[in-house]
Amino acid sequence: MAAQLQNITVSAPGFMGLNTQDSPIGLDPSFASVADNCVIDKLGRIGARKGYTTVSTNGASVLGTSRGIEMIAECKDTSGDIRVFSAGNNKIFLGTDTLVDITPVGYTPTGNNWKVVCQNDHAYFFQRDHEPLVFTDHEGSPVLETFSDHGHSTGTPLYANEALAAYGRLWIADTTGNTHTVQWSDLLLGVQFNGGSSGSINLTTVWPNNNDDVVALASHNDFLIIFGRRTILVYSGASSPATMQLSDTIVGIGCVARDSVQNTGTDLLFLSDTGVRSLMRIIQEKSMPMRDISKNVRNDLISLLPDQAYPIKSLYSPEEAFYLLTLPNSSIVYCFDMRTPLEDGSHRVTTWSALNPLSMTRREDGTILFGISSGIVEHQGYIDGTIKYQMRYFSNPMDFGNASNLKFLKKFNITIIGGQNTPATLNWGYDYTSAFTKQTFLFGSSNLAEYGISEYNTDAEYVAAVLINTPRVNTSGNGEVVTIGIEAEINDSSFSIQKIDIHALLGRLI
Repeated sequence: MAAQLQNITVSAPGFMGLNTQDSPIGLDPSFASVADNCVIDKLGRIGARKGYTTVSTNGASVLGTSRGIEMIAECKDTSGDIRVFSAGNNKIFLGTDTLVDITPVGYTPTGNNWKVVCQNDHAYFFQRDHEPLVFTDHEGSPVLETFSDHGHSTGTPLYANEALAAYGRLWIADTTGNTHTVQWSDLLLGVQFNGGSSGSINLTTVWPNNNDDVVALASHNDFLIIFGRRTILVYSGASSPATMQLSDTIVGIGCVARDSVQNTGTDLLFLSDTGVRSLMRIIQEKSMPMRDISKNVRNDLISLLPDQAYPIKSLYSPEEAFYLLTLPNSSIVYCFDMRTPLEDGSHRVTTWSALNPLSMTRREDGTILFGISSGIVEHQGYIDGTIKYQMRYFSNPMDFGNASNLKFLKKFNITIIGGQNTPATLNWGYDYTSAFTKQTFLFGSSNLAEYGISEYNTDAEYVAAVLINTPRVNTSGNGEVVTIGIEAEINDSSFSIQKIDIHALLGRLI
């Protein structure tokens, strides 16, 4: 008697993101082995990431042959004026559409890894081995000057690499020759680190092992968080630093990248030497085996850290619900979906390989700016300027709950959301092979909705419906386990994978 054709549905393939950490044998089919240039969208589907549109018009002329825009930050003053600062080619720029060089005359930066913090009507610039700078707009006359040239500065300027604006003060650390002291300015006077209510704390008597280095500073709920490389110190009462007290010490875990720290409003995310961590979760679980956000890609991620000669950057976007972490020397971005954690406390993760920003910032209005080799771009649309990019999803090997039977694949029915004018390739292979059988197909253009133009030349009552494509592909071959993949050339159209229906025959026991 002929075997009965069975339908196997893979709903929301890749919904749980990448998992390169666990053995692929028997892994939940909702995990992916490859999810490149992808995000997990708000409906839980794996889909193409957004691209970018060009913002700056004179990037080529001001950046020359340099790497590009390596720092970008936004500041808002007490009058509500918003300014965007950036740095590249050892210059400091003001503006987005046109990059205006505001580097102080006679001041010669040798790097672009500035930490910019904003307080009141000033922006402060700090970088290792550089005299700090302060930006002030004097009634429409913007001025960027060194601390020593500023009229209200006191004492010798401290060449710090890390800075934080919090509780009405500037806090700095990692100064030249001193990585164990945190200093704070006078109240509301960010250029004064001598006199008044300024002060400092020497952490050599606080580190549990008397030996660590301050990497990053953060504030959270009236706490000052000091990240060492191997230790985290939590001080309470930071709004009155002269009387603040050590509230908690977390030993054995710290931060390895200054610009990896991001405040989500309820938590602090940061990169440790064992992966991306959540500060609140560490505090809650420090007496237990600690979970980490990047658990499902931990070994891959930490294996790349020693290769990073350029600064690691990060960004948190509540609108996009992701935390981005760049590894510039490896040309990879890890994208962590921050909506809901998985059962083990980790978060869904995908990678980006075609878009490698040198710097990034979230603006007050929620838009995201990236600094790239050609200047400033905005994260939007589904094309990288004018360049198409490849989205790739591959499953882990699947046995469909029948580990001992041969599988004869007959047909794939794929449900794709979007994909207008998108060429795509279906891949399938058996028994852990990397030599896949391929079938290409092209999604044509389509009228997206029944209603698109109103009867009276006003805005239509109904918005365009989502385009749904359902290609059907005949397949062949057999094996014990099956791996499937979809590659799509993203060209100005969204693309998400809703589900894959597989028609298969289950053969003899192996």
